[in-house]
Amino acid sequence: GGVCIAQSLKIPREPRPGEFEKIIKRLLETPNARAVIMFANEDDIRRILEAAKKANQSGHFLWIGSDSWGSKISPVQHQEEIAEGAVTILPKRTSIDGFDRYFRSRTLANNRRNVWFAEFWEENFGCKLGSHGKRNSNIKKCTGLERIARDSAYEQEGKVQFVIDAVYSMAYALHNMHKDLCPGYIGLCPRMSTIDGKELLTYIRAVNFNGSAGTPVIFNENGDAPGRYDIFQYQITNKSTEYKIIGHWTNQLHLNVEDMQWANREHTHPASVCSLPCKAGERKKTVKGVPCCWHCERCEGYHYQVDEFNCELCPINKRPNANRTDCQLIPIIKLEWHSPWAIVPVFIAILGIIATTFVIVTFVRYNDTPIVRASGRELSYVLLTGIFLCYSITFLMIATPDTVICSFRRIFLGLGMCFSYAALLTKTNRIHRIFEQGKKSVTAPKFISPASQLVITFSLISLQLIGVFIWFAIDPPHTIVDYGEQRTLEPENARGVLKCDISDLSLICSLGYSILLMVTCTVYAIKTRGVPETFNEAKPIGFTMYTTCIIWLAFIPIFFGTAQSAEKVSVNEAYVKSPKALIIVSEGELFPDVLMRSSTLCAWLCVTPFSVGTVLSWYQSW
Repeated sequence: GGVCIAQSLKIPREPRPGEFEKIIKRLLETPNARAVIMFANEDDIRRILEAAKKANQSGHFLWIGSDSWGSKISPVQHQEEIAEGAVTILPKRTSIDGFDRYFRSRTLANNRRNVWFAEFWEENFGCKLGSHGKRNSNIKKCTGLERIARDSAYEQEGKVQFVIDAVYSMAYALHNMHKDLCPGYIGLCPRMSTIDGKELLTYIRAVNFNGSAGTPVIFNENGDAPGRYDIFQYQITNKSTEYKIIGHWTNQLHLNVEDMQWANREHTHPASVCSLPCKAGERKKTVKGVPCCWHCERCEGYHYQVDEFNCELCPINKRPNANRTDCQLIPIIKLEWHSPWAIVPVFIAILGIIATTFVIVTFVRYNDTPIVRASGRELSYVLLTGIFLCYSITFLMIATPDTVICSFRRIFLGLGMCFSYAALLTKTNRIHRIFEQGKKSVTAPKFISPASQLVITFSLISLQLIGVFIWFAIDPPHTIVDYGEQRTLEPENARGVLKCDISDLSLICSLGYSILLMVTCTVYAIKTRGVPETFNEAKPIGFTMYTTCIIWLAFIPIFFGTAQSAEKVSVNEAYVKSPKALIIVSEGELFPDVLMRSSTLCAWLCVTPFSVGTVLSWYQSW
């Protein structure tokens, strides 16, 4: 909203030849600064316009003239095109009828007190008085009978109104001073005879009256009268020229922009700037010492333009809009059922559930066959339940997160593995205790019956549930929107991920117990690796636990190091169930040798599927 000065040039009092051409050349050094404000007399104005015309700069400069230019013809004569569009001002003036009557009545006879009146008379009427100058036969002699406005053109000088008001201001000031300093005294009292100009100025600034044009005459604290100006523009229309009034100033600007006309009859407002306006989403970086000059810098990344000079960072849940003038909410996404990242694990989980269900049904149907009984059917059912839960958790991981879903995720996240590892640990512990006891005595160790095994298994499982409920009490389940996981470099691609608020530490604590069971089971598998052939199910259990440990060691860093946990898909393990079902159905008719190693096959076929199926898909983000 302010004005900056690109250059401030002085016109010498006595300019040398070529001085005005140098001024134009200097002005052209800042070509974007086209507006030229001139405080100069009309002759200097004319010569500047003439120099601009010589430089062939018609239409380049936007001239703004003071009241010394006003609406005068002489500065623009013969250089109308270069002056086209010039904006000038003149104090608002009113013709004083009383002065016209007085001045028209002035003659050489009744106005002798004005020593310059005779010179004016000669110039006005184009004649020569006998007492002035040399005789010239080409100039007629004044008769003294000429009359102003009758024998010559007459137009009241525009500043007459202000001269009259100035005289009245002085008179009112002296009158008010006399009233204050010489009350009741006629003439100049001694107190008033010693005043100085500063004291008189105080009274002049205090006057307040209606002037000759009917407008108030007052002065502000700086001694200035209220500015009242008419605003003109020099226009060319159909080869005719005129100073057209386009507005005025009376305490504030009133401008009729639609009436303005620029070079080549254009009505578009021309620009005189150091720098072009910045685009939306760009901030101004000003040039030091030149407030009207700047460089435009785009607000980058997640920043938006808060004002013309500053960019600010959007809140974490927002991103800049298309033109970077405001922030808008980041879209929230979740894993959809129709997404490929959901279809693949759901398909695998369904196959796994079908396979596991088939094995469970087969076990139930052939519950009393030797191979099922020899496999330790109670713990086998627990193990199969754990495998079933591991596959089922896939659906909870893909479901839209809410408080209920998040609660079930916490409960079942490690429960399936806990079922499986607890059953295997109980089985390997039983084998270890039997052979350790056999080394000492022929008495059977305690708690090796199926009922005891189930009690031990479910006791181990209950510890997992207790830990989960403690977790509920400390940190109730709830959902969050994670804006950091998919906060891309390009804000338009940013997304918020709706998920359950389960931290990596909480996940480790939840799965830590299952890992502890797995490690303990592995220790017992190592201890029982040398058992007799009739108990050789310990060997495949041991092999399975070794591979499981390796899988876990590879799984944990990959899982926690992957930003998009949709990439963590459970491995299909249904294919390993069909041999088990075939063995059970055949009842030894096709593979009689299998009956002798039923326990071994049961252990290997029940454990291996779980060991290769990580079933933790979708957890971290979903």
